[in-house]
Amino acid sequence: MKIHELREQRAAKVVEMRGLVTAAETAGRDLADNERTRFDGLKAEVTGLDRRIGEGEVLAELERRAEAEPITAHGEMATIEARYSLAKALAEHNETGRLSGLEAEWAAEHRSGRRGAFAVPVSAILGSERRSLTTGSTGGNLVATFQQPTADRIRPLLAVEQLGATVLSGLAGNLDLPKLSASGSASWVSENGNATRTDPTFAKVEMGPKTATAEYQISRRMLLQSQPALETLLRNDLSFILRETLDHAAVVGGGANQPTGLLAAGTGISIISAGTNGAAFGLDLAADLISAIPDGVAGQRGFLTNAKVRGAAMKLKDGQNRPYGLPAVFQGEAVKYSDSVPGNLTKGTGANLSAVIYGAWSDLIVGYWSAVDILPNPYHADVASNGGLLLHAFLDCDVAVRHPESFAALKDVVTQ
Repeated sequence: MKIHELREQRAAKVVEMRGLVTAAETAGRDLADNERTRFDGLKAEVTGLDRRIGEGEVLAELERRAEAEPITAHGEMATIEARYSLAKALAEHNETGRLSGLEAEWAAEHRSGRRGAFAVPVSAILGSERRSLTTGSTGGNLVATFQQPTADRIRPLLAVEQLGATVLSGLAGNLDLPKLSASGSASWVSENGNATRTDPTFAKVEMGPKTATAEYQISRRMLLQSQPALETLLRNDLSFILRETLDHAAVVGGGANQPTGLLAAGTGISIISAGTNGAAFGLDLAADLISAIPDGVAGQRGFLTNAKVRGAAMKLKDGQNRPYGLPAVFQGEAVKYSDSVPGNLTKGTGANLSAVIYGAWSDLIVGYWSAVDILPNPYHADVASNGGLLLHAFLDCDVAVRHPESFAALKDVVTQ
């Protein structure tokens, strides 16, 4: 019998013992002979259950130690992250409240910030979408005698990191990023003349943790029957929607409970006008975006836009009706496409306009304050009566633009 089942039996017997005593006290008497006999019997059963629970805990600890892979170097942590199994950790935590093997090693090194939760590597779980997984719904496609790899859904790209955004992990407390906002000046002097003293000006960009969350409902049968497929789903879907949420916030986030994105008001990046009612994207507008970034800005540069702009750019032709091709339209610069870039903007009479962002992406800072905290909840009203599990995932993160002058954007591109 599993440890959690023994604990449930023990709790039920203690409740019955308390009921016997409470009934006698309410009546102002001692326990009757039959009540005393029942009480002593329950006491003996509780003692036996305590012994079995203790033995099970000792055995679980010995098994954990036997399976654990000691960490002897920093490089082995990356190996553990690569081999980490969320499905195994979830099953163990749900049954015994303990983890074993390399999952236990990683959790020991990275404590969760939430009671009852366990920490999972960001690299293994890295995007708020609510789903219910049961074997009778779409989750049933994961249950089979011989389970093949699950076909993944179509997913938008995590564009800002691919373009070279700076990623900071393992942060603690709020973070101030210092920057040089104005340089001093140099001057020419006569022989034996004194130099003119000037001072540089410094500023800072503040970052603080903001929490992205996702939630899944998983049936008991799903947990029992489909661990290999569940592992794939948890890694590639639950993790992704957290990262997708962060990617979207980096582009259009409005601040407050979420990060402030590049296109949000107040970031200070250059916004270039395509026209009164918007205009089609082409070589001239691409050149305008590139020219808006000072030559002295260092870092990997590139364009970020959506599939609608890509489709329109592919149709652009020269005077002899020959397609320019995407490399020519984007001036030979790197370009990524993401659904995180809006395609429903308005300007004047223009509607469903798209955005195009160009910049030195290393000046976009993505910070992580936590691993992904996974909180299994079998007690919620939605799952307690059917043995399922409500799975909550939390990621504390933020995005900041260190140098607004490193970015320029169009918010009025016509694609129809």
